[in-house]
Amino acid sequence: MAAVICGSLAFDTIMTFEGRFAEQILPDQLHILNVSFLVPSLRRDFGGCAGNIAYALKLLGGTPLPMGAVGSDGGDYLQRFDQLGISTEFVLRADDTYTAQAMIMTDRDNNQITAFHPGAMMQAHKVQVKPRNDIKLGMISPDGRDAMLQHAEQFKAAGIPFVFDPGQGLPMFDGKELAHFIDLATWVTVNDYEGKMLSERTGWSSAEISHRVNGLVVTLGGDGCEVWVNGEVTLVAPERPAAIVDPTGCGDAWRGALLHGLEQGWSLVRCAQLGNKVGAVKIASRGPQNYSLDGLKR
Repeated sequence: MAAVICGSLAFDTIMTFEGRFAEQILPDQLHILNVSFLVPSLRRDFGGCAGNIAYALKLLGGTPLPMGAVGSDGGDYLQRFDQLGISTEFVLRADDTYTAQAMIMTDRDNNQITAFHPGAMMQAHKVQVKPRNDIKLGMISPDGRDAMLQHAEQFKAAGIPFVFDPGQGLPMFDGKELAHFIDLATWVTVNDYEGKMLSERTGWSSAEISHRVNGLVVTLGGDGCEVWVNGEVTLVAPERPAAIVDPTGCGDAWRGALLHGLEQGWSLVRCAQLGNKVGAVKIASRGPQNYSLDGLKR
C-alpha cells in the first residue's frame, strides 16, 4: 500500500562552520547584528521534507508518493526519484519559478541557521489528494500554506488517515487553524520546540492533544521521544549513533520510519523505536538523502 507525503521538495545547500555560533553572536548586540561565518565545506543535496521522508520510507520497503512541486530547475530531482523507484505522479513542475532552496549552516555543536526560499512550493496546492484504493496513509509536512490547509481537508474527505507534522510551517498558523488540523488528523508529530508552540497556540496540553487523535509524538533529538496516547506518556529511549556528522534530515528520516510502522499496524511506541534507529543511522551521514539502512535491525 502507498503513502502520500505532502510537503516541500527542495535543494539543500549545506555548509559547516567549524566554530560555535554562540561564540560569534553577542547577545547584547543583537539589535545591530552583522556577522560572517567562514564555511570551509559546502555541498548541495536533494532535500525538502517530502523528498526526505519519501527517501526513508522507500529504503524501508514502503511505497511513498511524494506530493509537492519543483521549479524549472527540478529536472534533476525528478530524475533522481525515477532512479530510486519513487513515483512522481503527484509532483507538479512549475516552470515559472525555481525549486525551493534551503541554505543550511551547521556549527560544531550541531546548531543550525537556515534560510529558505519557497519557490515552487507555493504552488503545491494545485495538486490534489483524491481517494484511491492503493493509498493507505497520508502525511502533511511543511509545505506552502494553502497546500497544507487544502491537503488536510482533502485527506479527511477521502477517508485517508494522516499524520499532521507541521514542522517549520507551524508559525504560519494561528491557534484556531492548528486546532482544526488536529481535529482532521489521525496522528500528530512535532519536535520539543514545536510541541510547546502548538500547545501555546491551541491552549491544549500534550495530554489533551493526544485525546483528540490516535496519538501524539514529541521528538526530543538526542533524548529520544515522548509518545502520548489517551493522555498517557511513554518515553522512548534514543539510539546511540555510530557518529554525529550532520543532523540535517534526521527528523524526516524519523518520520519515514513512522509511516512504515503505521503501514504495518504497529503501536506508536514501536514506530518511535524504529524512528530513533533510522534517525541514528542518518545523523552519521552527510546530507538528508545519502544514508543506507543495510543491516538495520527492526
